[in-house]
Amino acid sequence: MYGKSIRLRRIFPSTDRRLFSVPLDHSVSMGPIDGLEDMPALARDLQAGGVDLLVVPKGAVGPLVPVLAPSTLLGVHVSASTSLAPNSNLKVLVGTAEEAIALGADLLSIQVNFGVPEESEMLRSLGSAVDQCRAVGLPLMCMTYVKKPGGGTADEIRHACRAAADTGADIVKTGYPGSAEEYRRLVRTTPVPLLLGGGARLDDDAEFLRLVRETVEVGAAGICIGRNLFQRRPVDRFAREVAGMLHGAR
Repeated sequence: MYGKSIRLRRIFPSTDRRLFSVPLDHSVSMGPIDGLEDMPALARDLQAGGVDLLVVPKGAVGPLVPVLAPSTLLGVHVSASTSLAPNSNLKVLVGTAEEAIALGADLLSIQVNFGVPEESEMLRSLGSAVDQCRAVGLPLMCMTYVKKPGGGTADEIRHACRAAADTGADIVKTGYPGSAEEYRRLVRTTPVPLLLGGGARLDDDAEFLRLVRETVEVGAAGICIGRNLFQRRPVDRFAREVAGMLHGAR
């Protein structure tokens, strides 16, 4: 009954500390892309840089166990598809909340792609995962994307995030809706903590850091960003800059 509340308090321990989370689930959908060749080494670098939460596929938990610090939160991502498929936007569940608990998870993560013909199937999976998480006291994060040309309008992103929250997600991750004012509006209309997702890698380090700072200032509960962090070198130095912004050091 109280498990979810206790875990959410660990994830968001205070109002002036934003969550620094990094998804490392890309290997299922995209393969061993640059930065993911050695997951344990990457996890060490990210933790040295101040990351709070790592989100990984369930099969990647075992190799991380020897390097996962006691203070680092673990998310298990159970949505899957690959770029090899003709229908890669359809994410299916490949794990359960009970499995995630057994693996030591603090969080279950799934993905829903809105605006595609298979949307209803993924919403059904979200509802099923929400029920599983409620039964075992595990928070659920929904990686929420509008899969339309240009990534969807700000209105469509607001609709998708509200749909994910109202279907039962405890945390919603989504991309940048185009401006600080639109992100502020997105925060207001999403009734659960909202995390900034990174999307495709930005080449300009300063522009990426500006984006993180801006969204935190207008109400983001933190970030859940992968390639824009782990594909920069050195990873630990860059992560420290991000952690400084998120954890109130600057």
